[in-house]
Amino acid sequence: MKFRIDKKYIHWGFTAFLVIAASILFYYLLFHKESISSGFHTFATITMPIWDGLILAYLLTPILNSVEKRLCSLLCGKCHVEDTTRNKKRIRMLSILITVVIVTFLIYSFFATIIPQLIHSIQSIILQFPIYINNLTIWVQKLLADNPDIEAAVIDMMDEYSGELNNFLNLNLLPKMNELIRDVSLSFLSFLKTLWNLIIGFIISIYILGSKELFAGQAKKIVYALFETDAANAIISDVRFTHRTFSGFMVGKVIDSIIIGIICFFGISIMDIPYAILISVIVGITNVIPFFGPYLGAIPSALLILMVNPLQCLYFIIFILVLQQFDGNVLGPKILGDSTGLSGFWVIFSITLFGGIFGILGMIAGVPVFAVIYAGIRAFINQLLLQKKLPTDTADYLNVGSIEKGKFIPYEVKNKAGFPNSDSDSNEGQGKNKSIIHQFFRSNKDEIDTKSKGQDTDDNNSQT
Repeated sequence: MKFRIDKKYIHWGFTAFLVIAASILFYYLLFHKESISSGFHTFATITMPIWDGLILAYLLTPILNSVEKRLCSLLCGKCHVEDTTRNKKRIRMLSILITVVIVTFLIYSFFATIIPQLIHSIQSIILQFPIYINNLTIWVQKLLADNPDIEAAVIDMMDEYSGELNNFLNLNLLPKMNELIRDVSLSFLSFLKTLWNLIIGFIISIYILGSKELFAGQAKKIVYALFETDAANAIISDVRFTHRTFSGFMVGKVIDSIIIGIICFFGISIMDIPYAILISVIVGITNVIPFFGPYLGAIPSALLILMVNPLQCLYFIIFILVLQQFDGNVLGPKILGDSTGLSGFWVIFSITLFGGIFGILGMIAGVPVFAVIYAGIRAFINQLLLQKKLPTDTADYLNVGSIEKGKFIPYEVKNKAGFPNSDSDSNEGQGKNKSIIHQFFRSNKDEIDTKSKGQDTDDNNSQT
């Protein structure tokens, strides 16, 4: 006699096991969050060079593609090099080498030109800071000469804050120098560790760039193996859309910020505003942050110029306003186009949300991330509307009062006086598609009418 196992009992047992395992996992997640967080932190620390390599490879891919298609492939075509697998690998390695040389040269040139000027500007600010404070005090006194009360209040405020600054330096900062030195040492060690991770990541990125088509093919293979064909096609299409959104926005924003920084340098140099390179670098870097970036860079720069020359500060503010109008209306749309598809409100919303959660990095990457989320939600809503055989264009819903049998009825036709009248109610099929508020008021009205009729009947009976 054979012993047969009923499959339904196996399914029940497996389901019970999954439920118990999920319960244990939920309990562990709920009461051991610190251990899990520590484990994730350790995993992220160990794999940081790999993540650095992936990010570097993603950033270098556009440059590599341009070098390979527009330089190396054309050069090999003119030299009549055979299109074999070995030659393609050689072309790829040559393209990677040229890309690395170009990027290294650009980074070195930037820092070799900018860093000495920045150090000189910062040293000059530190040395002449007391003179700037004195000049600002004299300027405030002249400005408020006709208002002695306001002048006295401003001078007292400046004296108070300068005294607090002096007390902070003498009483708080000096006793904590040992802690400061320790923090600086730890920061230096952390910088060396980050630099080492970047070096390892750079080496990893070269291997990724050398076989990027192979890795992409393997990823597609996994997606098609795990999902149905339609779902896999949708996933790959979404990944391509995400790539286009991120690359289009980030690359365009970097190019836009570089151009704005260069224009700012020439503009303030012509106006003979001090610390031209320092201010241009601040304005260019902060311009990477959408919407709020120009103000984040202009405010400290204006305060710095104000301490040197208040009149030049006014010229600088006017110049920055004109420059940002040029960037927002001319240069930015030409470079970025409609890479995100977001309106101004959603741009501000995404910057505020992701900036509050992730800081400066969130303010920079928040717009493309939210653009991807927004596009996913829009596609989901449109799919639901198509299933109901309704249009997906938002303009069709701007003046809708109701939808009856697939037809859009405008709000003015549906309800001219705020609530449908009794005649229209009877014509609408015994109260169909009525608003909740209207039904509430009508039910109360019917109840009051019923009570009044009953009271009249009672009165007539009593009189009889």
